[in-house]
Amino acid sequence: MTDYLVHLPDVRQRARAALLGLAIGDALGATVEFMTAGEIQATYGKLRKMVGGGWLRLRPGQVTDDTQMSLCIARSIVAVGHDPEDIARRFVEWYLSKPPDIGNTCRRGIVRFMTRGTVHGSLNEGDAGNGAVMRVAPVALATLANDQLLNDTVVSQARITHNHPLSDGASVLVAQLIQLALIGHALDRLQRQVDRAVLAFPQFNYRRFNGLSTAYVVDTMQTVLHFFFSTSSFEECIVATVNQGGDADTTGAIVGAIAGAYYGLDAIPREWIRKLDPQVRDELGILADQLVDASPLAHGEPITLVPPPRGADL
Repeated sequence: MTDYLVHLPDVRQRARAALLGLAIGDALGATVEFMTAGEIQATYGKLRKMVGGGWLRLRPGQVTDDTQMSLCIARSIVAVGHDPEDIARRFVEWYLSKPPDIGNTCRRGIVRFMTRGTVHGSLNEGDAGNGAVMRVAPVALATLANDQLLNDTVVSQARITHNHPLSDGASVLVAQLIQLALIGHALDRLQRQVDRAVLAFPQFNYRRFNGLSTAYVVDTMQTVLHFFFSTSSFEECIVATVNQGGDADTTGAIVGAIAGAYYGLDAIPREWIRKLDPQVRDELGILADQLVDASPLAHGEPITLVPPPRGADL
């Protein structure tokens, strides 16, 4: 393991970019969710602007469950620290507010907590969706400098709704990529982290990307990794990802968090930031600073990062 010296103001700036990137990818992708790449091409040419609409008939800049569940986690961590039961209660409050959309697996987990009081679900072969991965960005910010805390907290929040090794592995990997980007690592370091994860989860090998962009976490991870590593700017990364269609709000949200952390705030098009729901935009900026300030990094711990655990260890 290696210790890294980092510049905390730069980490805070990248943290804000990560959470904004998540919301921007979500809002842009929601317009074309469930469309094919060909249908998007025929309708929009190439979608580059936040125009809203889509099957949810959203306003331009309006976000979906990807950002809303991430906000639940961020608010919980800031208020009480790492408490999965508090997160679950906030999920219930959000669920009862009748959001425009909620994934079936997330719905099932929240209803289980409401009716049975169990925070974590049992291992379930049907839980290999992307609903836990999409909301890990706040955990990545709050656990900076402590890799074991990252692993434990990411998996704990994931299993409120998703208990499957592929979901766990994807969630940990995305959080680790966000952290590596936050502390300023180059692309080849992020690539090595992915290569290590692929040894444990060969299904995530994005070099075998077949164009599928579904809610199945393997398709999601291949989509996200393919477009992150094959593009060279925040804007290009988000546009390429959401124009693939499928579960575009979630692939956009996940890659937006990674790319935001990697490219930084100045790389995000101003038009996208202006179009984003202002209440969401402002709260994400505040929460980003609070999450970093709550992290071990802000309390003087040197950063130590280790390879992600194998599936059997999660």
